[in-house]
Amino acid sequence: MNLAPESFGTSSARLRTSALRHRADMVSLAYLLAWPLLLALLYSGQLGAWAHAVAYALLVYLSLALVVIEHNHMHLRIWRQRGLNRVTDTVLSMFTGHASHVFHATHNANHHRYHHGPLDAARTYRFSFGDTNHLAGYLLHPAQALSVLWPLIHQWHARLKARAPAVHRYYQRQWLWVLGFHGVLATLDPVAWGLYVLVPQLLALHWLLGANYLQHAHADGRSRLQFARNFTGGVNRLFFNIGYHTAHHLHPRVHWSELPKYHLLYAQRLHASLIEASLLRYFWVTLTLGMVWPGMASRTLMTSTDKEGEQARPSLPTP
Repeated sequence: MNLAPESFGTSSARLRTSALRHRADMVSLAYLLAWPLLLALLYSGQLGAWAHAVAYALLVYLSLALVVIEHNHMHLRIWRQRGLNRVTDTVLSMFTGHASHVFHATHNANHHRYHHGPLDAARTYRFSFGDTNHLAGYLLHPAQALSVLWPLIHQWHARLKARAPAVHRYYQRQWLWVLGFHGVLATLDPVAWGLYVLVPQLLALHWLLGANYLQHAHADGRSRLQFARNFTGGVNRLFFNIGYHTAHHLHPRVHWSELPKYHLLYAQRLHASLIEASLLRYFWVTLTLGMVWPGMASRTLMTSTDKEGEQARPSLPTP
Protein backbone atom coordinates (compact mmCIF):
# COMPACT_ATOMS: atom_id res chain seq x y z
CA MET A 1 0.00 0.00 0.00
CA ASN A 2 1.51 3.34 -1.06
CA LEU A 3 1.20 5.95 1.67
CA ALA A 4 3.43 8.58 0.11
CA PRO A 5 1.76 12.01 0.22
CA GLU A 6 1.74 12.35 -3.54
CA SER A 7 -0.35 9.19 -3.79
CA PHE A 8 -3.22 10.64 -1.79
CA GLY A 9 -4.48 12.98 -4.49
CA THR A 10 -6.82 15.85 -3.90
CA SER A 11 -9.22 15.55 -6.82
CA SER A 12 -12.11 14.58 -4.58
CA ALA A 13 -11.42 17.37 -2.11
CA ARG A 14 -10.71 20.25 -4.48
CA LEU A 15 -13.25 22.17 -6.46
CA ARG A 16 -11.17 23.38 -9.37
CA THR A 17 -13.90 25.60 -10.76
CA SER A 18 -15.05 26.94 -7.39
CA ALA A 19 -13.91 29.90 -5.35
CA LEU A 20 -13.40 27.47 -2.47
CA ARG A 21 -10.14 25.52 -2.42
CA HIS A 22 -11.70 22.50 -0.71
CA ARG A 23 -15.26 21.26 -0.54
CA ALA A 24 -14.76 20.36 3.15
CA ASP A 25 -14.61 24.06 4.01
CA MET A 26 -18.34 24.30 3.41
CA VAL A 27 -18.45 23.19 7.05
CA SER A 28 -16.15 26.06 8.04
CA LEU A 29 -18.43 28.52 6.24
CA ALA A 30 -21.51 27.03 7.91
CA TYR A 31 -19.91 27.64 11.31
CA LEU A 32 -19.08 31.21 10.32
CA LEU A 33 -22.74 31.77 9.45
CA ALA A 34 -24.12 29.97 12.49
CA TRP A 35 -22.14 31.96 15.08
CA PRO A 36 -23.71 35.40 14.41
CA LEU A 37 -27.16 33.84 14.00
CA LEU A 38 -26.91 32.21 17.44
CA LEU A 39 -25.55 35.43 18.88
CA ALA A 40 -28.51 37.40 17.50
CA LEU A 41 -30.91 34.81 18.88
CA LEU A 42 -29.37 35.07 22.34
CA TYR A 43 -29.30 38.87 22.18
CA SER A 44 -33.04 38.87 21.41
CA GLY A 45 -33.87 37.55 24.87
CA GLN A 46 -36.80 35.58 23.46
CA LEU A 47 -35.58 32.08 24.35
CA GLY A 48 -36.92 29.94 27.16
CA ALA A 49 -34.59 28.57 29.82
CA TRP A 50 -33.83 25.27 28.10
CA ALA A 51 -33.55 26.78 24.64
CA HIS A 52 -31.27 29.47 26.05
CA ALA A 53 -29.00 26.86 27.66
CA VAL A 54 -28.75 24.86 24.43
CA ALA A 55 -28.12 27.96 22.32
CA TYR A 56 -25.44 29.19 24.71
CA ALA A 57 -23.70 25.81 24.76
CA LEU A 58 -23.70 25.79 20.95
CA LEU A 59 -22.34 29.34 20.88
CA VAL A 60 -19.44 28.38 23.16
CA TYR A 61 -18.71 25.32 21.01
CA LEU A 62 -18.77 27.41 17.84
CA SER A 63 -16.45 29.95 19.46
CA LEU A 64 -13.94 27.18 20.19
CA ALA A 65 -14.33 25.86 16.65
CA LEU A 66 -13.88 29.29 15.07
CA VAL A 67 -10.36 29.72 16.42
CA VAL A 68 -9.49 26.34 14.86
CA ILE A 69 -11.00 27.50 11.56
CA GLU A 70 -8.95 30.69 11.87
CA HIS A 71 -5.82 28.64 12.49
CA ASN A 72 -6.54 26.51 9.41
CA HIS A 73 -7.27 29.58 7.28
CA MET A 74 -3.93 31.16 8.21
CA HIS A 75 -2.11 28.02 7.09
CA LEU A 76 -4.04 27.43 3.87
CA ARG A 77 -6.42 30.11 2.67
CA ILE A 78 -10.04 29.00 2.34
CA TRP A 79 -10.64 30.86 -0.92
CA ARG A 80 -8.81 31.15 -4.21
CA GLN A 81 -9.58 34.88 -4.49
CA ARG A 82 -7.62 37.38 -2.42
CA GLY A 83 -10.66 39.56 -1.77
CA LEU A 84 -12.71 36.73 -0.32
CA ASN A 85 -9.80 35.71 1.89
CA ARG A 86 -9.51 39.25 3.21
CA VAL A 87 -13.21 39.35 4.00
CA THR A 88 -12.80 36.03 5.82
CA ASP A 89 -9.81 37.46 7.73
CA THR A 90 -11.98 40.33 8.91
CA VAL A 91 -14.96 38.20 9.86
CA LEU A 92 -12.78 35.74 11.78
CA SER A 93 -11.07 38.63 13.56
CA MET A 94 -14.41 40.02 14.74
CA PHE A 95 -15.88 36.67 15.73
CA THR A 96 -12.77 35.46 17.60
CA GLY A 97 -11.91 38.75 19.30
CA HIS A 98 -8.36 39.08 17.98
CA ALA A 99 -6.86 40.05 14.64
CA SER A 100 -6.30 36.93 12.58
CA HIS A 101 -2.86 38.07 11.40
CA VAL A 102 -1.34 37.39 14.84
CA PHE A 103 -0.98 33.77 13.68
CA HIS A 104 1.76 34.87 11.28
CA ALA A 105 4.01 36.24 14.02
CA THR A 106 3.28 33.80 16.85
CA HIS A 107 2.39 30.57 15.11
CA ASN A 108 3.65 30.29 11.54
CA ALA A 109 6.93 32.17 12.03
CA ASN A 110 7.60 30.82 15.51
CA HIS A 111 5.89 27.58 16.48
CA HIS A 112 5.99 26.00 13.03
CA ARG A 113 9.53 27.17 12.47
CA TYR A 114 10.95 25.67 15.67
CA HIS A 115 8.47 22.82 16.36
CA HIS A 116 8.50 23.14 20.16
CA GLY A 117 12.29 23.26 20.10
CA PRO A 118 14.55 25.42 22.27
CA LEU A 119 13.88 28.54 20.17
CA ASP A 120 10.09 28.18 20.20
CA ALA A 121 9.03 31.18 22.27
CA ALA A 122 6.07 29.40 23.91
CA ARG A 123 7.67 25.97 24.39
CA THR A 124 6.01 24.36 27.38
CA TYR A 125 9.25 23.58 29.20
CA ARG A 126 10.41 27.21 29.14
CA PHE A 127 8.44 28.58 32.04
CA SER A 128 9.02 28.74 35.79
CA PHE A 129 7.69 25.27 36.67
CA GLY A 130 9.83 23.59 34.01
CA ASP A 131 8.90 20.51 32.01
CA THR A 132 5.44 19.74 33.42
CA ASN A 133 2.32 18.00 32.18
CA HIS A 134 -0.60 18.39 34.57
CA LEU A 135 -3.86 20.30 34.99
CA ALA A 136 -2.30 23.29 36.75
CA GLY A 137 0.24 23.64 33.97
CA TYR A 138 -2.48 23.48 31.33
CA LEU A 139 -4.61 26.12 33.03
CA LEU A 140 -1.65 28.45 33.47
CA HIS A 141 0.01 27.96 30.08
CA PRO A 142 -2.13 30.40 28.03
CA ALA A 143 -1.18 33.31 30.31
CA GLN A 144 2.47 32.27 30.19
CA ALA A 145 2.35 31.97 26.42
CA LEU A 146 0.75 35.40 26.00
CA SER A 147 3.50 36.98 28.07
CA VAL A 148 6.13 35.89 25.54
CA LEU A 149 4.08 35.96 22.34
CA TRP A 150 2.79 39.52 22.67
CA PRO A 151 6.32 40.99 22.24
CA LEU A 152 6.74 38.85 19.11
CA ILE A 153 3.64 40.47 17.63
CA HIS A 154 5.01 43.99 18.27
CA GLN A 155 8.42 43.13 16.80
CA TRP A 156 6.78 41.56 13.76
CA HIS A 157 4.62 44.65 13.25
CA ALA A 158 7.67 46.93 13.42
CA ARG A 159 9.46 44.92 10.75
CA LEU A 160 6.35 44.73 8.57
CA LYS A 161 5.72 48.49 8.81
CA ALA A 162 9.20 49.18 7.46
CA ARG A 163 9.08 46.51 4.77
CA ALA A 164 5.43 46.53 3.61
CA PRO A 165 3.50 49.53 4.99
CA ALA A 166 0.35 48.80 2.95
CA VAL A 167 0.09 45.28 4.37
CA HIS A 168 0.80 46.67 7.81
CA ARG A 169 -2.13 49.09 7.46
CA TYR A 170 -4.39 46.23 6.37
CA TYR A 171 -3.45 44.27 9.49
CA GLN A 172 -4.05 47.32 11.68
CA ARG A 173 -7.54 47.59 10.22
CA GLN A 174 -8.27 44.09 11.48
CA TRP A 175 -7.87 45.37 15.04
CA LEU A 176 -10.15 48.31 14.24
CA TRP A 177 -12.84 45.88 13.06
CA VAL A 178 -12.44 43.89 16.30
CA LEU A 179 -12.73 46.99 18.47
CA GLY A 180 -15.66 48.34 16.46
CA PHE A 181 -17.53 45.03 16.59
CA HIS A 182 -17.09 44.76 20.34
CA GLY A 183 -17.96 48.42 20.82
CA VAL A 184 -21.26 48.12 18.96
CA LEU A 185 -22.32 44.94 20.79
CA ALA A 186 -21.30 46.34 24.18
CA THR A 187 -23.28 49.50 23.50
CA LEU A 188 -26.39 47.54 22.50
CA ASP A 189 -26.37 45.48 25.70
CA PRO A 190 -23.28 45.40 27.94
CA VAL A 191 -24.49 42.38 29.93
CA ALA A 192 -25.26 40.37 26.81
CA TRP A 193 -21.91 41.40 25.32
CA GLY A 194 -20.05 40.15 28.38
CA LEU A 195 -21.96 36.87 28.56
CA TYR A 196 -22.37 36.01 24.88
CA VAL A 197 -19.30 37.56 23.27
CA LEU A 198 -16.51 38.22 25.75
CA VAL A 199 -16.76 35.04 27.83
CA PRO A 200 -16.94 32.62 24.84
CA GLN A 201 -14.09 34.43 23.11
CA LEU A 202 -11.90 34.26 26.24
CA LEU A 203 -12.68 30.55 26.58
CA ALA A 204 -11.77 30.10 22.92
CA LEU A 205 -8.49 31.98 23.42
CA HIS A 206 -7.63 29.69 26.33
CA TRP A 207 -8.53 26.67 24.21
CA LEU A 208 -6.35 27.95 21.36
CA LEU A 209 -3.28 28.66 23.50
CA GLY A 210 -3.84 25.73 25.85
CA ALA A 211 -3.84 23.35 22.89
CA ASN A 212 -0.09 23.96 22.67
CA TYR A 213 0.26 22.43 26.15
CA LEU A 214 -2.00 19.47 25.38
CA GLN A 215 -0.12 18.72 22.18
CA HIS A 216 3.46 19.27 23.32
CA ALA A 217 3.92 18.98 27.10
CA HIS A 218 6.35 16.12 27.91
CA ALA A 219 7.09 15.61 24.20
CA ASP A 220 10.71 15.90 23.09
CA GLY A 221 11.33 19.40 21.75
CA ARG A 222 14.79 18.36 20.53
CA SER A 223 13.57 15.48 18.40
CA ARG A 224 12.83 15.69 14.69
CA LEU A 225 9.72 13.57 15.17
CA GLN A 226 8.79 13.02 18.82
CA PHE A 227 7.86 16.66 19.48
CA ALA A 228 4.05 16.51 19.42
CA ARG A 229 1.17 14.52 20.90
CA ASN A 230 -1.64 13.27 18.69
CA PHE A 231 -5.29 12.65 19.57
CA THR A 232 -7.02 10.28 17.19
CA GLY A 233 -10.58 10.21 18.59
CA GLY A 234 -13.71 12.34 18.54
CA VAL A 235 -11.95 15.68 18.99
CA ASN A 236 -11.08 15.50 15.29
CA ARG A 237 -14.71 15.32 14.22
CA LEU A 238 -15.57 18.30 16.42
CA PHE A 239 -12.51 20.42 15.66
CA PHE A 240 -11.36 19.87 12.09
CA ASN A 241 -8.76 17.14 12.67
CA ILE A 242 -6.86 19.23 15.19
CA GLY A 243 -5.61 16.07 16.89
CA TYR A 244 -3.27 14.96 14.07
CA HIS A 245 -0.59 17.34 15.22
CA THR A 246 2.62 15.68 14.06
CA ALA A 247 1.31 15.46 10.49
CA HIS A 248 0.16 19.07 10.69
CA HIS A 249 3.61 20.25 11.81
CA LEU A 250 5.42 18.35 9.10
CA HIS A 251 2.91 19.32 6.39
CA PRO A 252 1.55 22.71 7.52
CA ARG A 253 -0.06 23.55 4.18
CA VAL A 254 -1.91 20.26 3.84
CA HIS A 255 -5.65 20.83 4.15
CA TRP A 256 -7.10 19.78 7.49
CA SER A 257 -9.41 17.25 5.82
CA GLU A 258 -6.38 15.25 4.58
CA LEU A 259 -4.46 15.07 7.86
CA PRO A 260 -5.73 11.59 8.89
CA LYS A 261 -4.04 10.13 5.80
CA TYR A 262 -0.79 11.94 6.50
CA HIS A 263 -0.90 10.80 10.12
CA LEU A 264 -0.49 7.23 8.86
CA LEU A 265 2.98 8.13 7.60
CA TYR A 266 4.23 8.69 11.14
CA ALA A 267 1.98 6.71 13.50
CA GLN A 268 4.22 3.63 13.61
CA ARG A 269 7.31 5.72 14.29
CA LEU A 270 5.88 7.83 17.13
CA HIS A 271 6.48 7.06 20.81
CA ALA A 272 3.43 5.31 22.28
CA SER A 273 2.84 8.15 24.76
CA LEU A 274 2.40 10.58 21.88
CA ILE A 275 -0.72 8.88 20.49
CA GLU A 276 -3.88 9.18 22.57
CA ALA A 277 -7.26 7.89 21.45
CA SER A 278 -9.33 10.18 23.68
CA LEU A 279 -8.66 13.78 24.63
CA LEU A 280 -11.23 13.57 27.45
CA ARG A 281 -9.59 10.49 28.95
CA TYR A 282 -6.16 12.08 28.64
CA PHE A 283 -7.43 15.25 30.30
CA TRP A 284 -9.05 13.38 33.19
CA VAL A 285 -6.50 10.61 33.77
CA THR A 286 -3.13 12.10 32.80
CA LEU A 287 -3.59 15.78 33.55
CA THR A 288 -6.00 15.65 36.50
CA LEU A 289 -5.61 12.33 38.34
CA GLY A 290 -1.90 12.36 37.53
CA MET A 291 -1.49 15.27 39.93
CA VAL A 292 -2.73 13.02 42.76
CA TRP A 293 -1.52 9.57 41.67
CA PRO A 294 1.94 9.75 40.07
CA GLY A 295 1.40 6.40 38.39
CA MET A 296 -1.19 8.01 36.12
CA ALA A 297 1.00 10.95 35.18
CA SER A 298 2.96 11.09 31.95
CA ARG A 299 6.76 10.90 31.78
CA THR A 300 8.77 13.44 29.86
CA LEU A 301 10.55 12.39 26.70
CA MET A 302 13.04 15.24 27.14
CA THR A 303 16.48 14.13 28.28
CA SER A 304 17.32 17.73 29.16
CA THR A 305 15.63 21.11 28.98
CA ASP A 306 16.80 24.46 27.74
CA LYS A 307 14.90 27.29 29.39
CA GLU A 308 16.69 30.01 27.46
CA GLY A 309 16.85 28.46 23.99
CA GLU A 310 20.56 28.82 23.23
CA GLN A 311 20.43 26.16 20.52
CA ALA A 312 18.05 25.61 17.64
CA ARG A 313 16.93 22.13 16.65
CA PRO A 314 17.79 21.31 13.01
CA SER A 315 15.11 21.74 10.41
CA LEU A 316 12.81 18.77 9.88
CA PRO A 317 13.54 16.76 6.75
CA THR A 318 10.87 15.91 4.22
CA PRO A 319 9.73 12.31 4.87
